[in-house]
Amino acid sequence: METIILAVVIAVVVLGALGGLIVGSRRRKPLPPPPPQAPDITAPPAEPHVGDEAETPRDEPRRTIEEVDLPGGPAPVVVEEPPVVEAPEIEIEIPEPTAGRLVRLRTRLSRSQNALGKGLLTLLSREHLDEDTWEEIEDTLLTADVGVQPTQELVERLRERVRVLGTRTPEELRGLLREELVKLIGTDVDRTVRTEPEDRKPGIVMVVGVNGTGKTTTTGKLARVLVADGRSVVLGAADTFRAAAADQLQTWGERVGAYTVRGPEAGDPASVAFDAVKEGKEMGVDVVLIDTAGRLHTKTGLMDELGKVKRVVEKHAPLDEVLLVLDATTGQNGLVQARVFAEVVDITGIVLTKLDGTAKGGIVIAVQRELGVPVKLVGLGEGADDLAPFEPEAFVDALIGE
Repeated sequence: METIILAVVIAVVVLGALGGLIVGSRRRKPLPPPPPQAPDITAPPAEPHVGDEAETPRDEPRRTIEEVDLPGGPAPVVVEEPPVVEAPEIEIEIPEPTAGRLVRLRTRLSRSQNALGKGLLTLLSREHLDEDTWEEIEDTLLTADVGVQPTQELVERLRERVRVLGTRTPEELRGLLREELVKLIGTDVDRTVRTEPEDRKPGIVMVVGVNGTGKTTTTGKLARVLVADGRSVVLGAADTFRAAAADQLQTWGERVGAYTVRGPEAGDPASVAFDAVKEGKEMGVDVVLIDTAGRLHTKTGLMDELGKVKRVVEKHAPLDEVLLVLDATTGQNGLVQARVFAEVVDITGIVLTKLDGTAKGGIVIAVQRELGVPVKLVGLGEGADDLAPFEPEAFVDALIGE
């Protein structure tokens, strides 16, 4: 019996010791991390610190705060805005008054044209004016692009008057030549650019011509002439085919405060012209100037487009002026262009550009005789105010010299 009791006690002690070992090993193992706590969605997110806006440099990008919805709530996101670039202010220029502008530019004109006048005076001053001399006079006039028929008329009148005059002092010859040239150019025609219709506003002027004649530049300079005379102007950039033509015209307009109506590149020119006249009427301006594409006279389709522009504009009101811009240095080629344009639109006036340098002044006579319309404006240089109303007497004085 005692043996049994002793065995039981030993078993209990052994079991107790084993249990203590197991519990101790369990206590020494690391505990797992606690589960993450759910965020408090009622608490507002912390606002990031943003410096005072007045302290932000002008050339640094400005930073604003936007909220982006996330599962844990809105979170602030910093978004950079591009720096603000201020457009440069355009200074409005005050154009030079147009009264007597050609007279003031006569010195420049005479430097390039004086060869014609001097050549004629030298020939007429010969002691004996034989047939060879008169042929030289004819050649001099033809070289200056006066034209065949006007040259013949001028030579005949000079021969008659020299024969009657007898003695020929330099002063008498200069006066004689001046009278005949002024008569040939004509002083009895109206050279005013018609921009003031009596029954309506605005006056409508369309400018046409071949690329390279200075057509868009002439339109911009004409705007300066009108502004100088106290007129308000809207420009229509209907040359949608030449790259940067609209930008060029708009720059001219901005210089004198004239608004420019333009359309998409390669768009419908007639639509732009129509909108320009409409805008001009709504703004109550005095004149609308429409610059058209520089159309090659050999392209029938392009010339048809020019006729379309004219018809569309006249849905608003009749055109008051159609000015043809010609390069004075092209001579007879310019006359060919003039004929074709005259067949498409009713030319009412001519603008001769580049009438300085190597220009030949006789083109004034030839083109007037060809079209039966007067030269109204002449361009004498690259300056912004070098477009002048044409004055026959001042032109002839420059042509033959003092």
